[in-house]
Amino acid sequence: MTHTILIIDDDPDVVLAIRMPLESTGYNVHEAGSHVEGMAAVDSVKPDLIILDVMMDTHTAGFQMAQELHGPDAKPEHKNIPILMVTALHQTTPLRFSPDEDYLPVQSFIEKPIDPNMLLEEVAKLLKKE
Repeated sequence: MTHTILIIDDDPDVVLAIRMPLESTGYNVHEAGSHVEGMAAVDSVKPDLIILDVMMDTHTAGFQMAQELHGPDAKPEHKNIPILMVTALHQTTPLRFSPDEDYLPVQSFIEKPIDPNMLLEEVAKLLKKE
């Protein structure tokens, strides 16, 4: 079975860095460049996994989107889609984030710049949990 992955990130270079190793491994990859496009794509693409950037339209767009997808008011069909959050915040600020069911409902984090092997390992791990 081929898994479908949705990348939601506004930086074309990052999207390409994520897309290439995923497609070379056989994943079906779609992309969206903003919060609004991303929410629409979740419904149209029905991904098995979402790779979500933290900062897009706003500095917190990724956090807001994670809440919309997995928070208390989320659609039931969205709550089961694992989210892998991509961030450079850990390198650029002293702030530290980790998955938290209430405040940051994502399943995992990966740091920019993207390490292709680490990306593939994390994606495989999250898809096995389905």
